[in-house]
Amino acid sequence: MNQFTDLIAGTPLYVQMAALFGASLLISAVITLILFGIIRRAARRTESYTLEAICKTGRNDFYWVLSFILIVLSWTGLQQMTSDGVAENPWYLMPGIRIARTILYIFGAILLVRVVNVAADTVRHRYSIDNSNNLQERKILTQLQYIQRIVGIVIFIVTVAFILLQFEAVRSIGTGLLTSAGVGGIIIGFAAQKSIANLLAGFQIAFTQPIRIDDALIVDGEFGRVEEITLTYVTLKLWDQRRLIVPLNNFIDNSFQNWTRSTTQLIGSVFMYVDYTFPVAKLREEAQRFVETQELWDKQVFGVAVTDNNADVMTIRILASAADSGQTFNLRCAIREHLIGWIQQTYPEHLPKTRLEMSPAEPTHESTPSAEELPVQEGERS
Repeated sequence: MNQFTDLIAGTPLYVQMAALFGASLLISAVITLILFGIIRRAARRTESYTLEAICKTGRNDFYWVLSFILIVLSWTGLQQMTSDGVAENPWYLMPGIRIARTILYIFGAILLVRVVNVAADTVRHRYSIDNSNNLQERKILTQLQYIQRIVGIVIFIVTVAFILLQFEAVRSIGTGLLTSAGVGGIIIGFAAQKSIANLLAGFQIAFTQPIRIDDALIVDGEFGRVEEITLTYVTLKLWDQRRLIVPLNNFIDNSFQNWTRSTTQLIGSVFMYVDYTFPVAKLREEAQRFVETQELWDKQVFGVAVTDNNADVMTIRILASAADSGQTFNLRCAIREHLIGWIQQTYPEHLPKTRLEMSPAEPTHESTPSAEELPVQEGERS
C-alpha cells in the first residue's frame, strides 16, 4: 500500500489529472449504458412516450454531465491533497477545475432544458388540439408554452451567474452593477420599458388567456390562427399560409376578434339579393332542404329572413351553424353556390332588375315653318 501511495505521489500532477479524466469518462460511459439500457427496455415494455423521448434526447447530455461531475470531484480531491502538502500545487490545477466546472454548468443547463422540453412534449402529446372541441387543451398548451420559455430563461440566467461567480473580478463587477443606481441604470430602464411591457403582457395573456394556441382571430383585418406565443410576440398563421407577427402588448391595448374564445361553434351567414317579386317561402324551403343534407351543418342553428331592402332589391339572409370556423366557411360557400344555381334555373325572372319607366313625349304647340317661310340661301338667289 505504501508503495502504491509513493508511486502516486511520485507521478506528475498533470498525469494524475489526465488519468482521473479518462477514468471519469469510462465510468460515466458504463453507467450511462446501463441506465439508458434499462430505460429503453422499460419504454418498449410500457410504450411510454416520456421514456422514449428521454432515450432519444437525454443520453449524450447525461453522459457529459456525469463525466464532468466525476472530473470536478476527482480534481477537487486532488487539489485538497496538494493543499495538505502531499504534493506541490501547480499553477494549472485551479484553472483546470474552473474550466471543468464551467463545462459542467453548460452541460447541466442543456440537460435541464432537455428535461423541460421532454416534459412539455409529454403534455402536448397528451393534450391534442386536433379535436374540434379543444378549449381545455388549448388553455393548457398556451400556459405550457409560456412557462416553458420562462423556465428556459431562468436556467440560462442561473447558469451564466454560476459561471461568472467563479471569478473574483467578474463577481466584483457584477456586484457593482447590481448596487449602482446612476444615470446609466435609468437609461437602461427606459430603453427596456417596451421589453418589460411585453413580458408583463405575456404573463397576463398566459394566465387570463384572451388568446390561446390555435385560436381563430381577426387582427388588423386579417384572419388567422394562433400558431406560436413567445415572450414578446404572437405568430398568426393566415389562411393563405402567410405569417402575421403581432407584438404581445397589442392584444392588451387594442381590440380584436376571437372566434374561439369560449367555444369553437360559429354561425355563418349568406346574403342573397333578389327582386321584390321573388317568392321568399320557396327559397326558405330550398335552403332548409339543402342544409339538412350537409354534413358540415351541426344541426344547431338555421334561419332565413328578409333583413334589408332598397329601391332595387331585397336582401335575404340565410343563417347556418357549424362546429368551427373552417367548417362554417365551407358551409357558407356551399349554400351560396347552391342557391345561386337554384335561382338561375328555377326563378331567373326574379333576379335583380333595374326598372326604367318611359313616358311619351308631349306634342309641341309651335308650327313647323313652310318652305316659303324658310330663309333663302345666297346660292339660290337669281
